[in-house]
Amino acid sequence: MQRGIKRVKSSFEYLRKLFIMPDSPDKFIEFGRELLEMIHDFFQEKTGIHSSITLPELSNIFNQTSLPDSPQLIKDVLSEIKTKIIDHSVKVGSPYYIGHMTSAIPYFMILLEMIIAALNQNQVKIETAKASSFVERELLAWMHRLVFNRRDAFYERHIQNPRIALGNITSDGSVGNLTALFVAREKAFPPDEGFMGVRASGMHEALRHHGYTRGVVLVSTRGHYSIRKAANILGIGEENVVTIAVDSGNRMDTKKLKKKIKTLDPRLGGENAKIIAIVGIAGTTETGNIDRLDVLEEIAHEAGIHFHVDACWGGPALLVDEYRGFFKGIEKADSVTIDAHKLFYCPMSMGMVLFRSEKDLNTIRHSSQYIIRRNSVDTGRFTLEGSRPFACLKPWASLKIIGREGYGLLFKQARRNTDLLKKVLEGFGNFECLNNPELFILTYRFIPEDVKERLYGWKREPAGSGDKKRRKAVEKTIVKVNRLINAFTVKLHKALRRDDSTFVSRTTLESTRYRPQQIVVLRAVLINPLTTKKFLEQIVATQNRIALQLWQDFRPAYERMVEEVGGVIPSTRELPGAKAAHLL
Repeated sequence: MQRGIKRVKSSFEYLRKLFIMPDSPDKFIEFGRELLEMIHDFFQEKTGIHSSITLPELSNIFNQTSLPDSPQLIKDVLSEIKTKIIDHSVKVGSPYYIGHMTSAIPYFMILLEMIIAALNQNQVKIETAKASSFVERELLAWMHRLVFNRRDAFYERHIQNPRIALGNITSDGSVGNLTALFVAREKAFPPDEGFMGVRASGMHEALRHHGYTRGVVLVSTRGHYSIRKAANILGIGEENVVTIAVDSGNRMDTKKLKKKIKTLDPRLGGENAKIIAIVGIAGTTETGNIDRLDVLEEIAHEAGIHFHVDACWGGPALLVDEYRGFFKGIEKADSVTIDAHKLFYCPMSMGMVLFRSEKDLNTIRHSSQYIIRRNSVDTGRFTLEGSRPFACLKPWASLKIIGREGYGLLFKQARRNTDLLKKVLEGFGNFECLNNPELFILTYRFIPEDVKERLYGWKREPAGSGDKKRRKAVEKTIVKVNRLINAFTVKLHKALRRDDSTFVSRTTLESTRYRPQQIVVLRAVLINPLTTKKFLEQIVATQNRIALQLWQDFRPAYERMVEEVGGVIPSTRELPGAKAAHLL
């Protein structure tokens, strides 16, 4: 038994009281005040992003191997939650935390979560989700209109039509993408004479009946890993997710896409493969860029292929006219996924998948004897998931409280912060920005100014040189230097984690100016409305300080590489009229 924990004598009467709503809200107020104080203290603490406890120490806290036997007082468990969990949780709402798509949320979300838990509606069936089922349909109609913008009559007819579904509320974007590809698979291998359909007969029989050797999904190299997971679950196979290279703007290379389709489609002389879907990205998770959706849509529909857009990150930006142009073509997609827990600023987690045709979800429609019966009005007839919480209340209420105008201001601040961070990084001189995002994600790396200038000079110097041997040596040295800086960036990122006063994430990209070489980069997501110029300057100053200290260990290896190619390659300062910025 833990010290200080008071055990309660177990009785049914005691347990029964836990389920009875108090006659007055006093008990809620008592516990609610204590809970809110704990949360408030957590956000007010002037400590780092993470607590100082180590992972082994944390594992020792949660190492009880037997189930709890006797009951404990609620206040004691709340106290345990504070010391064991809250005190060691990540401060993702901190203005210094710009490393992931998880950000600060409006405080009213806490109240909405309380309502969701208290009502405990189960969205699978109208009998367990009366009013909330209509809220869900209304939200889906709003989102469908935001993406596809069909006529008024369409929404008036279908907003509360129980015979169809415009989309699904899902637990997250991964399930949304899975649902979209589930529908795409059904459409690719429809029932036929002697074939009951892929749902009934499986992928092997579907391929055999329709005369294909395999089914494939096409997506760019920036595609989210959930696409591969979906292919695995659906029996398509991860190897049959075919990635298409991206251009320098991290968008799918449409010329390479067309070539790949020719090599796959038997109607065009390719191998005997069925292309189940082409997936466009509207806001890549690594770089914040958007595919040329209008071009992808034209290619997909000309070839009779389901066109899905993963807009889990970028979709909410459609609320603002300023960003709508980036998404040209999304209104003609067959399906689109959007996450509420990203740019809608909702807490974890909720996604949405929307279908342009109100008939598409009929391809996965299902029923059961005791629930979601064939002729019922249950939303669960059209969903991959069964029991689901009333999570749609969060974006539904948020859209009312913040409004399109409010989201426009939030995105304007995110854009301002993205531009500010780039400007601050360039001002320090020792950083190199490596993408040009549409949507609030910046990738960069620390590279001492003299090293950066020499790299740019090396890349430019051979233009007037006919010495192939020398050029080859220079190219090898550029690769070696980048490998050195890659190792340095990994070490820097770990050092920043130990410092813990700020946080950015890390990834590896093949699409930078050094392509096709893989470059390790730092990744910043600039959506936290609490982050201002002051915080960005402090973040970069911290990174610059720590990096300069670490670079002393790496500089000797770099200087040896310079000596290998003679050490006389001009830097950008030595190139007539050239500046580093012009060589980016």
